[in-house]
Amino acid sequence: MRWALVKVSLAVTAMVVVAFAIPLGLVIKEMARDRAFSNAERQAAAIGPTLSITADRDPLERAVMSTQAGSAGRMAVHIPASGEPGSQPVNIGTRRATQKDLATTQRLGRASITEVTGGSALLQPTAISTGQIAVVEVFVPEGEVSNGVDTAWLVLAGVGIALIVGSVAVADRLGIRMVQPAQRLAGAAHDLGEGKLGARVPEEGPTELRSAAIAFNSMADQVVQLLANERELAADLSHRLRTPLTVLRLNAASLGDGPAADQTRAAVEQLEREVDTIIRTAREAKPQTASPGPGAGCDASEVVRERMDFWSALAEDEGREVRVAGVDRPVRIPVARPELAAALDALLGNVFRHTPEGTAFSVDVHNGGDAVIVLVSDAGPGITDPEAAMARGNSGGRDGSTGLGLDIVRRVAESTGGDVRIGSSVLGGTEVRIWIGLDPREGLPGERRRGHRGTVRRRKGVRLMK
Repeated sequence: MRWALVKVSLAVTAMVVVAFAIPLGLVIKEMARDRAFSNAERQAAAIGPTLSITADRDPLERAVMSTQAGSAGRMAVHIPASGEPGSQPVNIGTRRATQKDLATTQRLGRASITEVTGGSALLQPTAISTGQIAVVEVFVPEGEVSNGVDTAWLVLAGVGIALIVGSVAVADRLGIRMVQPAQRLAGAAHDLGEGKLGARVPEEGPTELRSAAIAFNSMADQVVQLLANERELAADLSHRLRTPLTVLRLNAASLGDGPAADQTRAAVEQLEREVDTIIRTAREAKPQTASPGPGAGCDASEVVRERMDFWSALAEDEGREVRVAGVDRPVRIPVARPELAAALDALLGNVFRHTPEGTAFSVDVHNGGDAVIVLVSDAGPGITDPEAAMARGNSGGRDGSTGLGLDIVRRVAESTGGDVRIGSSVLGGTEVRIWIGLDPREGLPGERRRGHRGTVRRRKGVRLMK
């Protein structure tokens, strides 16, 4: 595709250059010829006043030598005999035109141009005092007729070559701009087909390819979400088997002794182990999303708006005031849409589970340039021990909590080189801050994180209370 575009550009530009350069070169050649003969006419006209006064040789020779053409030996004056007895024709200078051409010019009384050896001759008829017609001959060398034409042709050729080279270079750049996104899209599709679910493409290039990249990334995110749903469904269905398995194990324990009873109890134990293995495998299995490509991730603002639309209905039923900020413009982050949605659902679900009805909460997105910060704050009673709440599987002092929600949030943040912090909210309750690095391949240094954290804490009150 790239080389086809280059070939088309080369052919079109060459046609345009030929269509304009050749006629322009011919026009320049004609202009040079006209300029040369116009100058010869002016030289011939300079002799006219002298011829109208006298036909004597001496003054005419002086007049001829006073002109540029005459001093260069390129002018001649031909005066016919007066018709009186003993009169002779007067010829001044070197004659190059034939006698026939001179006679024709005298008879017709019109200027003419005739080809002679080494160039052309302008024959200019002029009336003299005797009433006869004299002919002024001005020789125009071939080099003067084509003066500047060769240079003009070289300039035109240079301009044409420059246009062709420039158009090929531009076409090549345009071809690369079109081909590279298509190649990345094809490569990502191939990787996705091989099971690399983290394959994404940059959403850039021409409009059509950018739309295709957006659709591909959305499709890949949906595939990841569907697989995650399938694993969760397998885990949930396996978990449901535990209740009937417990009853079966209790019934098997009451069978007494004997080979059949022992075999039944062994089968029940093996079945329990298999169910546990299925649950653990389904829970721990993760799609192959390592090393996401440059186009992987989602729009944090869009995901926050989507999840807040979902939770706002429940908040309205419970009389909770909801504030959302920082989602008025796209904020791209290197986190898959399902993972960010799961983290937000975990935090917002904690707000509804662990704060009384009517408790206000807010969600704020802050784009810091090299990181994105998502703040989830509430006006509830707060967490007694924030440090303990960050420990895996710890509830942080909240009854009925397993701490798995915060663990999900932490995994999302740490996958980008960020972290999660719990503190006091300006609303009076708990604030959970999710730090998401914009380059998942490089974690943020500790000093740099602390510097940004301080900046956010100084500004968060203003941002959340607006």
